Amino acid sequence: MASAPFSADHPLRLGTRGSPLALVQANEVARRLREAHGLADAAVEIVPIVTSGDREQSRPLAEIGGKGLFAVELETALHEGEIHLAVHSMKDVETVLHDAFEIVAMLPREDTRDAWLSPVAAHPRDLPQGAVVGTASLRRGAQVKAMRPDVEVINFRGNVQTRMGKLARGEVQGTLLALAGLKRLGLEDKATCLLDAPEMIAAVGQGAIGIEIRKDAEDVRAAVAVLDDADTSLCVGCERAMLAELDGTCRTPIGGHAVLMPGGRIKLTAVLLAEDGSQAFRFEDDAAVADARELGTRAGLTLKQDAGADFVANMG
Repeated sequence: MASAPFSADHPLRLGTRGSPLALVQANEVARRLREAHGLADAAVEIVPIVTSGDREQSRPLAEIGGKGLFAVELETALHEGEIHLAVHSMKDVETVLHDAFEIVAMLPREDTRDAWLSPVAAHPRDLPQGAVVGTASLRRGAQVKAMRPDVEVINFRGNVQTRMGKLARGEVQGTLLALAGLKRLGLEDKATCLLDAPEMIAAVGQGAIGIEIRKDAEDVRAAVAVLDDADTSLCVGCERAMLAELDGTCRTPIGGHAVLMPGGRIKLTAVLLAEDGSQAFRFEDDAAVADARELGTRAGLTLKQDAGADFVANMG
């Protein structure tokens, strides 16, 4: 394989959020790029960027502009040529990207399950009456409320370590974190239990790391495309097609998880919920892998149809 046109004198610059988890993920991308192209350490540079979503921690994301706030500064840096690529958690990537950018690669997906952390309850169902659960995710909150309508769910933002610290101080009786992030940080032993479908369906893109570039950056595309894990891109593409059909944002509790099956099939499990967990509309079906995106679109259409016009009108 020919060497990528990057060197210590002209390093490939990776933009990332500055949280410990984001830096771990960026370093993994950097390691794979160096390995794929035989690059020296100095030929790949990590550029931490503080995003609007990181600066404003006091209010729910839904109130301040959604998950796109984690990408605005990264995409600005891409546009202005300050970085060559941006590394994202795919669950935080807006459903529709600006025309100038695209996701060109995803790394092999980590475990997609959510982890339950609590010093008082082995499972959300075991919480004391009227307990308080902290999460910034409407999806997680709604699914907890579906299990336990009496539980109070409060906004609980910050990086993994911040949220674990709040839990340890007793600010809440339980919280939920992506197992993928805990594993990447070496903290999976902190999980009280792991939650899986059907009681807790993952976020679209959960566990996947995506790499965004400018569409016109052909040299960067050539360097990065070799990292793409086709299975991950296929499954996340299916999930994101569903989200696009639902016009899904962080203002709507939506879960979606696609997995590959034997015989060249892909299965999608999805849920659309009321924020208080009182209503849940579910979809599960499979299709040939060649029809993965069509399956996602069909899931979104079916969920909208099942939920009805009034519910859909109040989404977002």
